[in-house]
Amino acid sequence: MKRLFTTIALIVVLSFVLGLGASIAADKEVTIGYQLVYNPAASAILDGTFEKATGYKIKWRKFDSGAKVINAMASGDVHISLAGSSPIAAGVSRGLDIELIYIYEDIASAEALVVRNGSGIVSPQDLKGKKLGVPFVSTTHFHTLFALEQFGINPKEIKILNMQPPAIAAAWERGDIDAAFVWDPALGRIKETGKVLITSGTLSTWGKATFDGCVANKTWAAANPEFMVKYIKTLAEVDASYRDNPSAWTPDSRMAKNIIKQVGGNAKDVPGVLALYDFPTLEEQASDRWLGGGKNGGAARALFYTSEFLLKEKKLEKLLPDYGAVVNAKWVNMALGK
Repeated sequence: MKRLFTTIALIVVLSFVLGLGASIAADKEVTIGYQLVYNPAASAILDGTFEKATGYKIKWRKFDSGAKVINAMASGDVHISLAGSSPIAAGVSRGLDIELIYIYEDIASAEALVVRNGSGIVSPQDLKGKKLGVPFVSTTHFHTLFALEQFGINPKEIKILNMQPPAIAAAWERGDIDAAFVWDPALGRIKETGKVLITSGTLSTWGKATFDGCVANKTWAAANPEFMVKYIKTLAEVDASYRDNPSAWTPDSRMAKNIIKQVGGNAKDVPGVLALYDFPTLEEQASDRWLGGGKNGGAARALFYTSEFLLKEKKLEKLLPDYGAVVNAKWVNMALGK
């Protein structure tokens, strides 16, 4: 009988331990979103780099627009994700429990307004009366309207169509649209039969920058600090692997092939596309150029200007008093050992 009680006790203890272990394992799960963007992180996703570095089980979710990312984060389905500065601005302005924690890339020349060969568009003024495809509430939508403002063109003089990148590429090939403002891999496809009218890099020098950022659910991030630091460190290491040796990222490289498997497109385009972006170091991330500087920091100002644009477009009801409050350099600083 004593042996029976001992056995029962052992079973109870083991059940408790196994249950606790399962609970801990369940707690060490996270859902992270990514988009159809060529960057070093896309290669690392396929390699399982982030899982190895953090010890967490990661569910990766693909999105074809930043607006869909923000909706998923609002519902609590996604904890961390890449999104463009425009949808990020929309999300934080609506009071979502999210914050910008890392700059995946300074978009620079990786987004462009392209006009189709044979469309008759030679100068910006030729856009009048034409059809232009762009994903609404995206960084390219923001820069489309900013460009038209600089060109002195009323948006009502152009038929601006809300289209996601895959739809833009398909419509372009059918000849349904005359111009588009988009990113790769769709950008690469339309450039084959079109010419670049202006890039986001040029528009950024005119005073309104755009970027792809990493946003996190504030509550979840605060409850998982060890993961956050390891994740940011890993992102920085992955970016550095490209930044320190871009010549290694050839079309035949494992990294380029990974990106294509994850995002789509053609491996031959990967080196050229990556060269269009700027991938900030951790030190640059923490500086006033990006996450540092409070409301006067580069990222905070970009979110403010973008939110102003969204307010004018009636996509927002109000602006935040301080966009520095939704930019958090804590995890970057901790990754730097500060």
